[in-house]
Amino acid sequence: MSKEKIVESLLGQTTQKKKSRIPARLDFLQSATGLFLAIFMIFHMLFVSTILISKDFMFSVTKAFELSFLFEGGSSIPVFITILVVFIIFIFHAFLALRKFPISYREVLRLKTHSDLMNHGDTKLWIIQVGTGFALFFLGSVHLYIMLTNPGNIGPYASSDRVYSDMMWPLYIMLLAAVEFHGAIGLYRLSVKWGWFEGDDPKKSRKRLKKAKWILSAVMLTLGVATLLAYMKIGAEHQANYGERYIPQIEVQNAN
Repeated sequence: MSKEKIVESLLGQTTQKKKSRIPARLDFLQSATGLFLAIFMIFHMLFVSTILISKDFMFSVTKAFELSFLFEGGSSIPVFITILVVFIIFIFHAFLALRKFPISYREVLRLKTHSDLMNHGDTKLWIIQVGTGFALFFLGSVHLYIMLTNPGNIGPYASSDRVYSDMMWPLYIMLLAAVEFHGAIGLYRLSVKWGWFEGDDPKKSRKRLKKAKWILSAVMLTLGVATLLAYMKIGAEHQANYGERYIPQIEVQNAN
């Protein structure tokens, strides 16, 4: 083969590699799965925080997720399917995100040096997101596995027993901090990356998005801490009757 053909062949291979759409598709999938998980976590927080309204209200919401309006007494199967789907998307998102993680000590040092020299706010947010994402891979997996194997143990007493008597509260404190910071930063970075809510002035838009991110983090963390304290209080009061399921007040009154 002549030199010209060899060079042409190599240039052709290089062009084909540059034209590969796989990295872009993986980026899109990472963004899509991250957006899904972030939205899911917001609704999940709203669901678990119903305990702040009343035990009866939390119980009614739980039964709605168990499709009690279709099956008498409800079924844990819909909950199991939901958790399984979320778990699969969670693992897939983590796998996609690992492509951009620093994988060696040298890369970590290089990233730290770059961050210190540039003093760039968004770079520091990305570092926080990497750290919280790494923590979430372990903390989130533990929580999801427990829920996947016990989809029927959700309710005012069942959830409180898990938090307090089963000593899951230390994990939930770490999980709460990691997921709220990771999710809020993720939504901010997605908005910047894809140009969502971008007005005529990109700098002002980015400042508004960053402010919204911190507000979201503060609101969700406050709500999460209040919810966790409520479950711990109920769990402490119910410890002597560990394992007993919650009975709505209307059913207690009717029984009497």
